[in-house]
Amino acid sequence: MIIDCSKYLKCAQAKRVNQSQEEDIFVLFKMLTFSARVVLQCVKDAAIAAKQSQVLRPVGVTQSSARFYYNNPKRPNVDPAGASHVRTVDLRSDTVTKPGPAMRQAMALAEVGDDVMGEDPTVNELQEMAAEMFGMEAALFVPSGTMGNLIAVMVHCRERGDEVIVGDLSHLHVYEQGGSAQLAGVHSRTLTNLPDGTFDLDQLVSKIRHGYPDPHFPRTRLICLENTHNIQGGRVLPLAFLKEVRSVADEHGLPVHMDGARLMNAAVHLGVSPATILQHTHTVSVCMSKGLGAPIGSILAGPQDFISRAVRCRKALGGGMRQAGIIAAAGKLALTEMVDRMEEDHRNVKTFAQALLDCEPSLFTLDLAAVETNILRFHLGDPGLSQSDFCERMAQVGEEEEASLGQGVQVLMYPHVGGSVRAVWHLGISQEDTQMAIRKLQLVAKQLQQSRVK
Repeated sequence: MIIDCSKYLKCAQAKRVNQSQEEDIFVLFKMLTFSARVVLQCVKDAAIAAKQSQVLRPVGVTQSSARFYYNNPKRPNVDPAGASHVRTVDLRSDTVTKPGPAMRQAMALAEVGDDVMGEDPTVNELQEMAAEMFGMEAALFVPSGTMGNLIAVMVHCRERGDEVIVGDLSHLHVYEQGGSAQLAGVHSRTLTNLPDGTFDLDQLVSKIRHGYPDPHFPRTRLICLENTHNIQGGRVLPLAFLKEVRSVADEHGLPVHMDGARLMNAAVHLGVSPATILQHTHTVSVCMSKGLGAPIGSILAGPQDFISRAVRCRKALGGGMRQAGIIAAAGKLALTEMVDRMEEDHRNVKTFAQALLDCEPSLFTLDLAAVETNILRFHLGDPGLSQSDFCERMAQVGEEEEASLGQGVQVLMYPHVGGSVRAVWHLGISQEDTQMAIRKLQLVAKQLQQSRVK
């Protein structure tokens, strides 16, 4: 675009600028300013792109694991070593699953309506199916497990200043941004999570506050559990422990909520129905977007009056969806078709865990008896090898790799809490993928041994 500025310049010099010309000059100034900004931004973007093209960070790794695994970058769609063919085994999380053809077809053909008005038949069917499966009176479809947990806290703790008792390593306490306090005005009092995800019952009793309405203290209103326990490596809470917690809760008139994001993994491990586990809780939130393979959504279930209040909270939090049957259809298929296949994930985890222990030279430590579901945590036995270094090596594709393995292999894992590394199996990881990950592991161990000798 070419603009003749001379006539405006002459008028300005002669101090003969009428109102129309003044408006034109103002518009012209804005256009020039905007154009300059665009040019500067393009130059800046080009410089950043050039720098990134020269230095490509290894896949799935950050320099610090202080925030555990949620601060890691997205996996780039670039082969970092230029190998002709790279196989990626993505063990970062079971949230990376993608809906398969059958699930996509169910979503495409789903009958829908306005769910906020209670008129989406697919959502209604999912909620009824889930309530029956979980042994609850009613259920509510929500966008995420975090929202499900927050709604549960809001409904159980109806007054600002109420208190929830929760494990100090629970997802609700660590990874959900303090939503209970931030949005619900509910205080958290923590228990020490033991390595198996449980906590000491005497400590639980000591944390329950008495003497309400003493103005100095919050009022205890809720006990929260997590099953399986994420940070503690997918541990399953024993049924005997759940029964004892429920007994303490009943004695003190408190409800029990379960963050059951991976409840179905727990049920498969124990060989029982979800309802058998949930008979010891009042409410539960179950994710369908993890090992069950749905792209979105969780189920919040409990008594009918609880769900009625939960509907109001969901609306206030922005979780009231309209023609949600499209995603509810994926949830229906997840609950009916994807539960039994979790046994394959659990087997693959144990296979890889055993390979870690069998690795020569010995680099890894873990408790094989603690490997119960689809999450694996292990430690590095070499003090000279950091979590990040190991994850970088597993994610890189070296020059000799195709010759050794027949193809390039990237295994994506995360540095995790307590100096550990976390790997998670899911429907996207086959038995063959697991074997390829083991071969990559053995290659990395060999390379580390060679570097030691040198």
